[in-house]
Amino acid sequence: MSVHEPSDLRTRHEVAVLVMPGALPLDVGIPLQVFIDRPGVPYALSICAEHPGAVAAASGLSYQVERGLEALGSADTIVVPGYSPPDRQVSAPVREALVAAHERGARLVSICYGAFALADAGLLSGRRATTHWDAAAQLARTHPDVDVDPNVLFVDEGSVLTSAGVAAGLDLCLYIVRKDLGPRTANEIARRLVASPRRAGGQAQYQPTGWMPVAGGEELEEVRTWALAHLDDDLTTQQMADRARMSRRTFERRFVEETGRPPHRWILGARVDLARRLLEDSDLPIDQIASRAGLGTGANLRLHFRRALGTSPAEYRKTFSATLTQ
Repeated sequence: MSVHEPSDLRTRHEVAVLVMPGALPLDVGIPLQVFIDRPGVPYALSICAEHPGAVAAASGLSYQVERGLEALGSADTIVVPGYSPPDRQVSAPVREALVAAHERGARLVSICYGAFALADAGLLSGRRATTHWDAAAQLARTHPDVDVDPNVLFVDEGSVLTSAGVAAGLDLCLYIVRKDLGPRTANEIARRLVASPRRAGGQAQYQPTGWMPVAGGEELEEVRTWALAHLDDDLTTQQMADRARMSRRTFERRFVEETGRPPHRWILGARVDLARRLLEDSDLPIDQIASRAGLGTGANLRLHFRRALGTSPAEYRKTFSATLTQ
């Protein structure tokens, strides 16, 4: 279905937000702002929990929730906001309620760590899904039957949709409105929230600068440190192997064991990462950044930047530059 061909959502559409213990306040607030009852919009919003009453949330807050899991029995869309800690298994009644809702055709949506609840209920098995980048590896490890994509803002698998970290829940909720009611309504809601109707790129661009090249064991740490200081040189795997006093074959095997990626991919990741820092902290032209990062030309930088982060260097600089503009 094209986003320009909204579904026929003319009648009342119940949206239930399931608040879990340790709920993250922004994750809860996003669907409450997007699916709020307003003229011309058929959403009927309710908040529920496993047990009605006070639900302790994160940041010292709590929610006074009037409805229990029975709300999931009639909801057309169920949103599970993130909660902390994410690896806490959900209770059997919550799992059963989520499975029953899915089996009768309800649409299930998770924000941030809420994907762990859907995975616990078996609803992400064999599906592509995402969560906050800092828990993506954990989700993949604890639920190997889930195809975890750590770089996107959200994933639409039809009846089950998952979003990346925190604010990406807004991207997903606006996307759902666009599917249900068309772009005009989604744009109107985005304007009310002073938000972009659509963000370019994925969540990879929001991962902390420096995360890609730092992982690894100790044996080859000196070689990696040396390589990071020579990214503008014509680095080769053989040069790194010679510095480690190993055969190329042994070096490549050890390098993968320590970092999880072969040397040439690690170098490329480090170069893109250096380019990110230069885009954030300097006013250097794109071609000079490409040269300093060892990526050669501006065109080559744009190619690898788009592949790694899903956005252009220019857009990245506009978003993350240390120079504040109004």
